Amino acid sequence: MENRILPILKFSYDSLLDEHIKSCFLYCALFPEYDKIKKEKLIGYWICEGFLGEDDQDIKRAMNKGYEILGTLIRANLLMEAGTYAVVMPDVVREMALWIASDFGKQKETFVVQARVGLSKIPKVKDWGAVRRMSLMYNDIEEITCASKCSELTTLFLQNNRSLKNLSGEFIQSMQKLVVLDLSFNDALNELPEQISELASLQFLDLSFTSIEQLPVGFQELKKLTHLNFTYTDRLCSISGISKLSSLRILKLIYSKVHGDVSLVKELQLLEHLQVLTITISTEFGLEQISGDQRLANCITDLDIKDFRQKPFNILSLLVSMKNLSEFRVERSNISEINISDLQNPTRPCFTNLFMVEISKFNGIKDLTWFLFAPNLVILRIHESYDLEEIINKEKATNLTDITPFVKLEFLSLQRLPKLESIYWSPLPFPFLKIITAAECPKLRMLDKLQHWIKSKDILIKLD
Repeated sequence: MENRILPILKFSYDSLLDEHIKSCFLYCALFPEYDKIKKEKLIGYWICEGFLGEDDQDIKRAMNKGYEILGTLIRANLLMEAGTYAVVMPDVVREMALWIASDFGKQKETFVVQARVGLSKIPKVKDWGAVRRMSLMYNDIEEITCASKCSELTTLFLQNNRSLKNLSGEFIQSMQKLVVLDLSFNDALNELPEQISELASLQFLDLSFTSIEQLPVGFQELKKLTHLNFTYTDRLCSISGISKLSSLRILKLIYSKVHGDVSLVKELQLLEHLQVLTITISTEFGLEQISGDQRLANCITDLDIKDFRQKPFNILSLLVSMKNLSEFRVERSNISEINISDLQNPTRPCFTNLFMVEISKFNGIKDLTWFLFAPNLVILRIHESYDLEEIINKEKATNLTDITPFVKLEFLSLQRLPKLESIYWSPLPFPFLKIITAAECPKLRMLDKLQHWIKSKDILIKLD
């Protein structure tokens, strides 16, 4: 079978006209076979490795180019779609990619890939100086004390080594050409060696889902760093000095212990090249500062607001200033009555980038008619609101009857909404809806009533 398939796959590879596209394809071989590779993160690696050329300065343009390349590779049957947000590389294709990446088997240590093979320590490598890219993800490595010179290494994947506690400074120090370092999902990792500040070429650093408690001395010296991810670093108390990372374009802080307080906002305002920001905000003054700075507000793509309990805040006035917001969450907060007339143009959609909204443990409002202005919602979760009576209010939507809500919605979750009676006043098509769940919503208890609202077929409906 391989004798028949490999020539076909090799022809598909040779048919890729652009060398950058070929490099993007070969890079995917660093992942385990059939591993779900998140598209957004993969494109981030490509950007930092220089595969997208001059487009890397404008993140949005570079991401769009990355998605075009993914489309090319999928159409060539070199990658497969794995849902909306991920791709996979089949095993035979991966073997071919590794073969090509190692100069057709002549330089096997160019790509060192030992992912998900049960390693407890770093593998033996004959010639560390020849290694260009290394993937040791999904193993059980506890420490890396190797002092070998990795002078040509540009990408190092160490994510999902949950026992990893120690990275030696000597090992880090030797990687002067390192561009991409992924340490995510290493629960036991609570510190970085100071030598990381000497990685003069480093552009991509992912520390999400680690136990990092503080940044090492000299961290601000990473002057080429463009992508920095602190998502779910719930022990990291401060990123003071972050404003000195002069090349930073993407900064992810959402669900970290670092919230958008006044001191952090001041540092963020000094990041002149920042284009993407994900953040959790728990102080009203910090929120006012961010939403009042239009350049900074435009950077926010993912926002989590929690514990706003002192006084109700206006959701619409907040969202309108964030033109690129795609994910929005509100937790344990008081929301003021939503007045659609507060919008600049209350007759046409304006939250066109918003695809996920999650609102939980909130009080004070009876409807969420403003969802009419978010036509591209894919995921909607509404939990624990004891005042909410309907999602779309007919009276408030009087001048908006030409807008059909939820035309792209795939997932709807309604939980602990004791007063909720309706989603909409008449049946909706829901052309893409896959799952609707309703738990502890007594006035939505009848299955036949839900099915009356939902005309689409093959929808999974879960009721309490």
